[in-house]
Amino acid sequence: MYALFLLNMNTMLKAVIIDDEPKAIQGLSWELSNFSNEIEVIATFTEPEKALHYIKDTDFDCLFLDVEMPTMDGFQFLGKLDKKDFAIVITTAYNEYAIKALKKEAIDYLLKPIDTDDLKETIAKIKKYNSRMVSTDKFERILLNFNNKLNHKRITINTDGKLVFLEPNDILYVESDGNYSTLYLLENKKIVLTKKLKEVSSLLPSDYFFRIHNSYIINLNKIKEFIKTDGYVVLENGKKIPVSRQRKSDFLGKL
Repeated sequence: MYALFLLNMNTMLKAVIIDDEPKAIQGLSWELSNFSNEIEVIATFTEPEKALHYIKDTDFDCLFLDVEMPTMDGFQFLGKLDKKDFAIVITTAYNEYAIKALKKEAIDYLLKPIDTDDLKETIAKIKKYNSRMVSTDKFERILLNFNNKLNHKRITINTDGKLVFLEPNDILYVESDGNYSTLYLLENKKIVLTKKLKEVSSLLPSDYFFRIHNSYIINLNKIKEFIKTDGYVVLENGKKIPVSRQRKSDFLGKL
């Protein structure tokens, strides 16, 4: 089954403003109100530290960022961001920052006081950026949210630059190899992930899967036999997997 995901690039842009001067925020907000059918200011901050917490958990399209701020300048702020899946516009009263702004992944810079015509050109650049650069992280979140609404038990695996959606019964077992884990699937297929077994375990629904050994997670629905005397299980494909002594009691409880 193939799912079609449509991203509407014509929706209103959501903007965040960071500037230590309230008057500067008011001025830029007023200028942006001239483009109220294209862009909406959803948050403003005079303290960059507070903005960092907000940005971490919020999706938006563009950031208007002042350079000269007393506690943390704009470039230091950019260095602290975990994600940059939005357009960055530097706002400054000093032309000397222009080149550095562009080197810091900003799509544009605006000189204070901000000119309406310059802002119009900047908004056009933001739109172009958004239509061209829907980031992997943002797109992935959209897909994950869709998948969770569609079926909360489907498993989403990020591998080789793509998202793979699996049903729990597609997976027989998972084997650890240090910093790598291999998912063994039906029809002799497998997926290798650059994740430790503990990380993979967090992706799998606990009502289907159990970590039976330090090196193995098994699908409880795929157990064919449990050999109590020798302490191992046999899966539907004939694979024998040991049951660790420390996990045996919990395993029997699952059964």
